[in-house]
This record gives sequence, C-alpha cells and structure tokens, in this order.
Amino acid sequence: MRMIFIGPPGSGKGTQAARLVGRFGIPHVSTGDMLRAAVAAGSPLGQKVSQIMAEGGLVGDDTMIALVAERIAQPDARSGFLLDGFPRTVPQATALQAALDESGTTLDAVVMLEVPDELIVERITGRRQDPQTKRIYHLRFDPAPPDIAPRLVHRKDDTEDACRTRLAKYHAETAPVTPIYRDMGLLRCVDGVGAPDDVTARIVSALA
Repeated sequence: MRMIFIGPPGSGKGTQAARLVGRFGIPHVSTGDMLRAAVAAGSPLGQKVSQIMAEGGLVGDDTMIALVAERIAQPDARSGFLLDGFPRTVPQATALQAALDESGTTLDAVVMLEVPDELIVERITGRRQDPQTKRIYHLRFDPAPPDIAPRLVHRKDDTEDACRTRLAKYHAETAPVTPIYRDMGLLRCVDGVGAPDDVTARIVSALA
C-alpha cells in the first residue's frame, strides 16, 4: 500500500498514520518528524529550517523533494509507505509523481482529512510535548498525568500566530494539490472530526 495523507496541520494525520502503518505493515514517512529530528540534531538542514518552522513557514520545495525522494527509496519503503505532510505544493506533487514514474511506482490512494480551521487552532495551541519521551499531550483532549505535566513544553510552532500562518499557507498552497489526485481517481475525502477510532474507521472504509 502506497498512500499519501493530506490535511491541515493538526487534522490528525500523525495519529491516524500511526494506526494505519501497523495495519498495512508500511513505514510512516512524516516530513514534520524528519525536519524536527534534523533541528534537534543541529544538522545543516536543521539549522536552515529551524527559524522557518518557528515562524510557521514552510520549507522550500527543492529541500523537501530531495528529503522525501531519498527516504522512499530506502529498502523498508519498497513495498509501500505512508507519506504524511508531503506533497504540500503543486510543484512538490508534480516532482513526486515524476520520481514515482521514474521508479515504476504507483500510488494507491490519497487520503484528505477535513477539519474546520477553528478546531485546528484549538487542537494545535493546546498541544504540549514531553521532552523526555517526545509524546504529545493536549491540555483539553489528552491531559498529561500530574507527575508529567510540569515538564511539558509548548513548541514554538504551536502558537496561535504560527498556527494561523500555517493554515493560510495550507489553503493557498496545499489545497490546490487535491484536484491533481482527484483527476487521477486517487483522492479519498474523510471527515477528521470525532474520536480517533471513528476517524480510523472512516479512513479504512474510504480505502476499501
């Protein structure tokens, strides 16, 4: 199974991807996780994108295309993968398709999670991360245990200003990607509001 998750930041792509990769036995290729790992490691790429991410901006197409193409060419992705957070622009979608065509690889589905903007803002601004385990909690939807709560941190890219900047960029740059996959017969639109189990069931149904 080779699929892509598209949706606004905070729509639940990461949560649902973690469930589906186990179901299909494929790697979860998250550009957000890859970039944050680069920032944490202090790599040249991490230094380049750290400020962009803190301000809610998006990394340039050339950098992201190279990063993803290298990742999906690795042995564990040969039988399938779930791309989360890529492509985010029409040029990225075009470049990805060219890379897949060159390798003789075809996509099976593109799942778009649909969530209203105001709920996205509430989800993102309430997120807190445990710096030790890297687990994400939420002040309202998934509170941390009392013994863990004091050490949680609020990531710089989870502020309201950064969130609204990312949402504006999503609507301007990522939403235009969906007609490409609709025309290819790959797009599956799924309601991303509700309990995670319910959303998972909708995705599985859409893929079926």
